[in-house]
Amino acid sequence: MSCRSSWNTGPWRKTEPVEPTEWFADETFWEAFAPFMFDDTRWMLAETEVEGICRLTGIEAPAEVLDLCCGVGRHSLVFARKGFRVTGVDITASYLEAARESAMAEGLELTLIHADARRFAQPGSFALCVNLGASFGYFSDPNEDLALLRRCRKNLAPRGFLVLETIGKETAARSFVPEEYIVRDGWEVRAQYSIVGEWEKLGNRWTARKDGTTIERQFEIRLYSALELRMLLSRAGFGNIRIFGNLAGSPYDQDADMLVATAQVQG
Repeated sequence: MSCRSSWNTGPWRKTEPVEPTEWFADETFWEAFAPFMFDDTRWMLAETEVEGICRLTGIEAPAEVLDLCCGVGRHSLVFARKGFRVTGVDITASYLEAARESAMAEGLELTLIHADARRFAQPGSFALCVNLGASFGYFSDPNEDLALLRRCRKNLAPRGFLVLETIGKETAARSFVPEEYIVRDGWEVRAQYSIVGEWEKLGNRWTARKDGTTIERQFEIRLYSALELRMLLSRAGFGNIRIFGNLAGSPYDQDADMLVATAQVQG
């Protein structure tokens, strides 16, 4: 496992450093754009989303849950409130610290690990692994997406479930906008989008300005169609693969919000 720190509601310990070799390992990016990504609406949705995940998978507390790319803990905290034993993994240390502080304020127990999701290994330990909020498709090499899914499968117990939420090619094409502009917490954020290749990736150029400071980052997220994601999950060794249009279990049709897949470890 490649990670720097492990937190819970008590002391934390030092482990191995994360190597910041790719855009998503840049802590300044996530810190600057956090107000854009984690607004009040998204926090309020977390309760309903977790309830939907429980219905889709049938999971019940106190099962072990792995929140992969957990961010500031929106979903981890809800799972913990419901009595699940939760491990959150993220590459951004400041997000994990924010999650730890939130858990301590509520008296909740969380295990929070600073790690590259591809490297986190705790085989056969979890009844559920969630990867939510379009945290999939970040890697420049598509084989790394497959490697991540295989790692998820190995970390799950027999009959364990993966729930993955991402941006589908179909929904991206239907709802594409070239630009968004938001002012929040004193930051002016401009997000510009472009299509890379034949809808292979969604190009992003984000600019944040506050008090004379400007931060600009460019990155790409790989897009999958429902069929492509189903095939990738199958290659990773999952079965019982189902596709939905949101975490409530709505159909993946012309009204879909996101591309959501549930998949199960067989045996």
